[in-house]
Order: sequence, then C-alpha cells, then structure tokens
Amino acid sequence: MTRKGWLLFTVMSVLWGIPYLFIKIAVRQLDPTVVVFARVGVAAAVLMPLALQRGALQQLRGRWLAITALSFVQIAGPFLLISFGEQHIASSLTSLLIAAEPLLVALLALRFDAGEQVRGLRLIGLLIGMAGVVVLLGLDVSGDGQKLFGAVLVLLAAAGYATGALFVKRPTFASISSLSVVAAECAVAATALAPLAVTRLPDSIPDLEVIVSVIVLGLICTALAYLSFFALVAEVGASRGTVFTYANPVVSVLLGVILLGESLDVANVVGFLLIIIGSWLSTGGMLPRVGKLLRLLLD
Repeated sequence: MTRKGWLLFTVMSVLWGIPYLFIKIAVRQLDPTVVVFARVGVAAAVLMPLALQRGALQQLRGRWLAITALSFVQIAGPFLLISFGEQHIASSLTSLLIAAEPLLVALLALRFDAGEQVRGLRLIGLLIGMAGVVVLLGLDVSGDGQKLFGAVLVLLAAAGYATGALFVKRPTFASISSLSVVAAECAVAATALAPLAVTRLPDSIPDLEVIVSVIVLGLICTALAYLSFFALVAEVGASRGTVFTYANPVVSVLLGVILLGESLDVANVVGFLLIIIGSWLSTGGMLPRVGKLLRLLLD
C-alpha cells in the first residue's frame, strides 16, 4: 500500500477500534435505537452544514436513491445490529466478529465484483478466516442462546459493512466527494430512525458517561471515521481497505479488559488469530518472496 494508505489504515484501526466500548456503555441506559439515532444525528449536525457551505450536496442530484440504500446498508442497519448485539455479548467479542468483514468482502466479491475476487492463496486465507469465525461462535458462545443471538446480529452488521464497502466503489459514487455522501447518509439514517427513537427515549437524563459516549460515537466514530474510510477505500480498494477491521480488536479488547473488566479466553485468542491470518492472506498480504512462490504454485 501507499504511505497515504498506511496512514489511513492506522487512523481507521483506532477510530473503529473504540466505538464498541462506547456502545457498550451507552446501551446500559439507552435503547439501542436511541443510541444509533443520537449517534448519526450528531454526525449529521456536524457534517451537513459543512457540506452545504461547500456546495457538496449538489453532487447528489439523481443519486438520492443510491444514497438511501447505502445509508441503510452501511450505517443504520449495522449500527442497530451492533447496538442490539452488544446487549448480549462483550464489546471485545463484537470487535472480533467485525474483524470478519474483509472475509465477507472477499466472499461477496465472488458474485458481485470481479475486481475484488480471490483465488489461490487468497482463497485459502478466506477459508482460514471463516474457520476463525466458526471457532469464535462454536467455543465462545457455546450453550448460550442469548450470546449466540448477539453474535449473529454482529455478523450481520459485518455483512452490511462489507456490502457497503463494495457499493462505494460503484461509478455512482466515483465522481462525488466523500463529505457529501457521508453527510447525506447520516441525515437519511437520522430521519428514518427519528420516529422510532422518540418512542424509546429514557424517562430520565442519562449519566454523563453515557452522554459523552454518544457524542464520541457521533463525532469521532461516525463523522470522522467515515470520511477516513471513504478515503481509504478510494486509495487501496475495498478488500484491502477493510483489513483495518482485524487491527480494531487490539484496541477494542484492551479497552474492554481494562475499562469494562471483560475476560479474554482461549476462544477469543484462537479465533482472532485465525481471522487475522485469513484476512491477511485473503487480501494478498504475505512476505514478498514467500507470497510469490506460493502464488506460482497455487494460481
């Protein structure tokens, strides 16, 4: 990857490594729908005026249907699924499951995007990574129906992220700024969720840590993160661009263990290592000489 690609990769590893902690804190006192509405509402309140000032929204003429679809697939849907999922599983397990996103990109690409398809060594990596997900689900949530339900919701969110990553590569979004897309996505999501969120507001003002968590989710983990994400996908592509998700758990697990007292067990470690190896291989990562030799043998 380019120097810019690595910089954006590092930024995204942090920006999307921390939201699981704040979501876990927020859903203790707020309904997940309220959390997501507030999160995208904060992001829209910051980005829309900026987009209007720069005339960026004019680029969206004739593209609002695509923007609406992307908003549900990439923001509203995954945010809700993760928030509901974290009512049943730890924030660290959530981040580990989201790390399967590059694998899901590669899997979806088999049908929808020839430019992102995998074969040979990358296909082996895909299978290894999926084995890691199976280990996480089979060992860490074994015998616990609620935990399994939460894990499935998070995997569906990862599938939404993967679909969104492939979607933003389409010609529809190639000639418009990421600011206009992200601002519009957040505005559409906030508008769609508002009627439901109003019916689920808390009876009293939440604690300060909950309010701060929602603000951080909106400003840092949504507004800033999505602008960085679009720039990363544009720089390195969808399959490589989503590899930052297997660096996120390093941040998330540490925060979960240190601040929330969550445990780190064998299933977490084994599953995570398999996902890392699989994602790395499935996106073309390998030491140059070894990778060249294996590709000659397998391609």
